[in-house]
Amino acid sequence: MATIRATCAECGDVEMTSDDVVVRVCVDTGAGTYTFRCPECRVAMAKDAEPRVVELLIASGVKLHRWHLPAELDEIRVGKPISHDDLLDFHRLLTDETRLEAELGRMVEG
Repeated sequence: MATIRATCAECGDVEMTSDDVVVRVCVDTGAGTYTFRCPECRVAMAKDAEPRVVELLIASGVKLHRWHLPAELDEIRVGKPISHDDLLDFHRLLTDETRLEAELGRMVEG
């Protein structure tokens, strides 16, 4: 098992094993990151990784996780973007339990 050195924003340079690190690569863009939990302060960290770093980490036994961009990014957008006021209105509607129950009931009934 390889020893991996990384930098924690809180603790500085730390050492861990290859089991403590995960490499993530986006299949669609090729962008890579590696993630770990600092062995000292337990803060979760995520760092960008160039392809060379990704290859080195994988060769050292770090687990590789491949992921895809959400399909929603390819959806055609219609209408104007939502505004801050729209979000506030939506939040207000969600906190109105009577209206929420009525709308959910309508959805269930068909």
